[in-house]
Amino acid sequence: MSTPFLIDIDSSNLAEYPCCGIKNPSHPGLLAKRCWLKAHFNLGLRAKILLAADGKPFGYIEYLPGEFAWRGVSAAGYMFIHCIWNQSSRHQRKGWGSAMLEACVKDAKAAGMNGVAVLTRAGPWSAGRSLFLAKGFKLADASPPDYELLVRKFKTSAADPAFKGGYDRKAARFGNGLTIIRSAQCPYIAKFGAEIAQTAEEEFHLTAKTINLESCKDAQDAPTPYAVFAIVYKGRILADHQISRTRFRNIMKKVMS
Repeated sequence: MSTPFLIDIDSSNLAEYPCCGIKNPSHPGLLAKRCWLKAHFNLGLRAKILLAADGKPFGYIEYLPGEFAWRGVSAAGYMFIHCIWNQSSRHQRKGWGSAMLEACVKDAKAAGMNGVAVLTRAGPWSAGRSLFLAKGFKLADASPPDYELLVRKFKTSAADPAFKGGYDRKAARFGNGLTIIRSAQCPYIAKFGAEIAQTAEEEFHLTAKTINLESCKDAQDAPTPYAVFAIVYKGRILADHQISRTRFRNIMKKVMS
């Protein structure tokens, strides 16, 4: 085949392809992510990989009905996009992001949904807004520091999706210690979480309490819009997405000084 193409990932072929770009079979988050995917296919989860003509994957999109979203949102009735990315510079700006997005839109329409929703931000580990705005998405809600909830409606009378809110209150409930909130939704989280817990113990003499999000309800009630990873210290959010141990070390030095 001369051009890239999209394939659907399901339980029957999941093990045949890298997971979210991870090829190493011993990667700590790989098996957990595959188990997570298998548990959500029956809830309407769709995962698609872009394959180059040589069979190498370079893009990925993942979405599911909004009532099962692993983000701090209320998006029932909408198809909700968890992630969309194109990791190959030679395939960028060639319409493949649009192709993945339109595949989601097609599935959402076929399922009779109200539309498609997505969390975007200027920071890392979330999609940027430009592709979605170019494809007719509009701002439905916003949350500090830079989160936006965008929506493309099929039914104009449908209520907008919204952020759950109350994030400061939700962070405060974790008390005075160090807490790492994590999930298997992103396979990179396992490595980041383990490294941060180790650094906290060895360099700051803090034993981190790790909370594993076990359900979409847990994620939707998390103390950040991104939901699936956070570091909380003394009831305050130190990081609302995956960070390196070096970044964690620098943050803690400031906090503890």
